[in-house]
Amino acid sequence: MTGVRLSAPAKLTLSLRVVGLRGDGYHLVDAEMVAIDLSDRLVISNGDGLQVVAADGGLEVVGGGDNLVAAALRLAGLTADVVVHKVVPAGAGLGGGSADAAAILRWAGWTDVVGAAAIGADVSFCLVGGRARVTGIGEVVEPMAHREAAFTLLIPPVGCPTADVYRRWDELGGPTGDNGNDLEPAALDLVPDLARWRDELGDATGVRPRLAGSGGTWFVEGEYPGGGRRVVRTLRPA
Repeated sequence: MTGVRLSAPAKLTLSLRVVGLRGDGYHLVDAEMVAIDLSDRLVISNGDGLQVVAADGGLEVVGGGDNLVAAALRLAGLTADVVVHKVVPAGAGLGGGSADAAAILRWAGWTDVVGAAAIGADVSFCLVGGRARVTGIGEVVEPMAHREAAFTLLIPPVGCPTADVYRRWDELGGPTGDNGNDLEPAALDLVPDLARWRDELGDATGVRPRLAGSGGTWFVEGEYPGGGRRVVRTLRPA
């Protein structure tokens, strides 16, 4: 095994409803997700190590077993030397870490979609890819017919930790989002500066933006390049 190259497409959460709470405290969702052509690249070789090359070319050595790539290797019962070339921004709600883990599981021949959620709720969808309805805590993935579509993203330089957003959603009494994402009010309350980026994208496109998952990426359907915006397209299942 020398220099096996993998692609790890990000996911875009087009809609998200929080529909319940499990006994262990995990929230139950009903969401529509699509894979998009914004991808990290992984290179796998013999060995036992993990490095992440940031988008600016800087090299960060990642240690600890909480990294999702390391968790995916453990789940599959394998060791490897992995270099992750990051393109998907961290903390943007686009599932970059989950996509990396899913790429490892696909390479390992892992097909247990429910089992994949043991290391991260979004890993299950990223393992399946394409377009799907996602329920449970993320482990139930029902593929949907592919739809060719383009979306314009605006990714603020601020993070929205998923656990904190869900916690704030609980503290606010479980609000229903009026634009297809129940977590949007909580994310805006937690990180008020997100509103500035939402308004920037809305003013540039004339379309009301929607928050991607727990944030902080805003998106609209259609192609509106320029001004720091990024146009992506949907992908068929791997």
